[in-house]
Amino acid sequence: MQTSFLKIATATAALCFSTFAIAQQKYSVSGTIKDKKNGELLIGVTVKVAEDPTINVVANEYGFYSLSLPEGNYTMIISYPGYRDFEQQVKVDQNIKLDLPLNQEEQSVGKIDEVVISGIKKDKNLTSAQMGTETLSIKNIEKLPVLFGEKDVMKTIQLLPGIKSNGEGSSGFSVRGGATDQNLILLDEAPVYNASHLLGFFSTFNSDALKDASIIKGNSPAQYGGRLSSVMDVKMKDGNNQDYNVNGGIGLISSRLSVEGPIQKEKSSFIVSGRRTYADLFLKSTDDFKDSKLYFYDLNLKANYQINDNNRLYLSGYFGRDVLGIGKTFSTDWGNTTATLRWNSIINSKLFSNTSFIYSNYNYKISLESNDNTFGLNSQIEDWNLKQDFTWFAGNKHSVRFGFQSIYHTLTPSSASGTSVSSFPRNPRYSWENAVYMNDDFKASDKLTVNYGLRLSTFSVLGGDTFNTYENGILTGSQYLEKGKFGKTYVNLEPRITANYRINEVSSVKGGYSRNTQNLHLLSNSSSGNPTDQWIGSSYTVKPEIADQVSLGYSRNFNHNNYEINAEIYYKSMQNQIDFKNGAQITFDTAADVESELLFGKGRAYGLELIAKKKSGKLTGWISYTLSKTERKINGINDNEWYDARMDKTHDLSIVATYELNKKWSVSGLFLYSTGNAVTFPTGKYELNGQTIFQYSSRNADRMPAYHRMDLSATYEPETTKRFRGSWSFGIYNLYGRENAYTITFEDNPNNPGTTRAMQTSLFRWVPNITYNFKF
Repeated sequence: MQTSFLKIATATAALCFSTFAIAQQKYSVSGTIKDKKNGELLIGVTVKVAEDPTINVVANEYGFYSLSLPEGNYTMIISYPGYRDFEQQVKVDQNIKLDLPLNQEEQSVGKIDEVVISGIKKDKNLTSAQMGTETLSIKNIEKLPVLFGEKDVMKTIQLLPGIKSNGEGSSGFSVRGGATDQNLILLDEAPVYNASHLLGFFSTFNSDALKDASIIKGNSPAQYGGRLSSVMDVKMKDGNNQDYNVNGGIGLISSRLSVEGPIQKEKSSFIVSGRRTYADLFLKSTDDFKDSKLYFYDLNLKANYQINDNNRLYLSGYFGRDVLGIGKTFSTDWGNTTATLRWNSIINSKLFSNTSFIYSNYNYKISLESNDNTFGLNSQIEDWNLKQDFTWFAGNKHSVRFGFQSIYHTLTPSSASGTSVSSFPRNPRYSWENAVYMNDDFKASDKLTVNYGLRLSTFSVLGGDTFNTYENGILTGSQYLEKGKFGKTYVNLEPRITANYRINEVSSVKGGYSRNTQNLHLLSNSSSGNPTDQWIGSSYTVKPEIADQVSLGYSRNFNHNNYEINAEIYYKSMQNQIDFKNGAQITFDTAADVESELLFGKGRAYGLELIAKKKSGKLTGWISYTLSKTERKINGINDNEWYDARMDKTHDLSIVATYELNKKWSVSGLFLYSTGNAVTFPTGKYELNGQTIFQYSSRNADRMPAYHRMDLSATYEPETTKRFRGSWSFGIYNLYGRENAYTITFEDNPNNPGTTRAMQTSLFRWVPNITYNFKF
């Protein structure tokens, strides 16, 4: 009897468990999301379930999404800025692969696209755990007034809080107290080591070739590494796989042209985009400069091929070069080459794989010739990079990223050759950088989202050169390491965590901590940077730079998310910061070692960032303000006391607005104000052998004059046909002719040699531009 009862109880329990398991069984709905018109994969699209608003996921940067749902009938809602919301009915009784197309919103009078600052959805600032992140809409950058009328993502990000320009017209920038080299700039995952043309007045990024650009200020997820201050992640268009398109623009000093279309419709596509300046053509009409060269060019290439429903190959490349020269007397050229071969694979309904082979090269060459004397200078940094990244949609609450990265660096130091210097080139220096990482975006509850991760990075010095060891610039040891042998290896753990708590429907608070390390360092003696600045790697003397950042933020939206304000405060502590010692002598002799001129210490940066945005209507724009301090403390400089870093600016203000007058005309304007950079001016002078020698005291104790200017532009878009679209852009840079200081130098006053006078150099007063843009 007892045995029979036990059998019945066991069978009943098994039946209940089976019923419970069936009730709880979930299936996957996954796929990719594309632009219906051109087949471009869309990044960061939000996918929701109408029946349960708590279920929502965000497509990754390759357009892949995955949901886990119990059996039943559902309405999926897909939303993305600039596109019509799309609803899809789906019956879930098994794992389903569902690719989703989105249509762009049609433009009409009184309605414009999202403002340049956009996000995954209108209330992204309230829901995402990611801090200090901004996404740029490439489509709308062209409406902002910029120097020479060339739309430029690098100039646009400098209008955001916490991101400061390095100088007049420069595309170089500093983020939250970091130097220029502390920004990781990626183009289709390939690092770009010098992202500027013509000494910074143009960036390397031709916006016609770009799909998406975002910047993360320090609190980057664990899949990013290698820099202290920020990550700027730029992705090229895939190319239209539905139809052929040609677009471009003709400006006063530069023109550009892009061609894209299907190789095999809906299966493969390509894009080719080129740009060139032609200031050198004007020089040829003059007698004094007809043999001079002054131009840059760049070329973006990309192609992709869909192997099957789950696998796709991408091949992209960038080639850019600047050429400056005066006859046969002087010439210099520098440029970047990058290439990325990428394989996307949907392994199953929850796991997505991206495998990338990446090449990056930056080099410069200088040559001088006078009578029988010649002089040449060159340097190069070359990377070979393997990256394996997985996205695992573990459930509706977890989106996990994990993988590894391995980079082989070859750095050729600045080497001189010619009749008046030693002609033996310096040995390249080799290193191997590796990292493994894991990152989880966790929806802990309806109100709390947490993004946490860990990165383990290593950097190994490899043989092939002699390595000296210095203490405060004094040689303490030397050793030769044979090629192929491992030398010093640095290992660092980099934890990161950010969290967002949604207070109510219109406001949220955020907090975060991150640690970043950097093993490649740029030696520069100017705030704006030069093409000849030298990259070096961590060594026996130069240790990895380390930054720990803590930040806290508050966000609030108004009027149905059409207005928003965001505020963040941060404190960043930095170790192993690098600066030149007083009176550093930088030479290119083969016996010289630049590490002997370096000193090391710590840094700190802290500040408040505010931005208020109006995101819809005829008038859109934003106001951003940054109050900050950036300092260094390095033994051997400024009596071992804290001093202002070169990039320190107390105040930084940007006001940006775009107003749509009617269907054909829109106007834009911006106003900038910032405290001048910290600089070192002479405090005295003496004469030696007929030469005036200036004396300097405290490092960076003086200031350049405050910088401010106003720019205006207007865009005219006449009636278009189905196949052809043209527009005109008119603008003026520096409307009221402010003579901002580019450099200040000092010399003896010719009228009173016992005194000194300051000489200010200004680059631009009024710079008008006219550009005609077309697409067919």
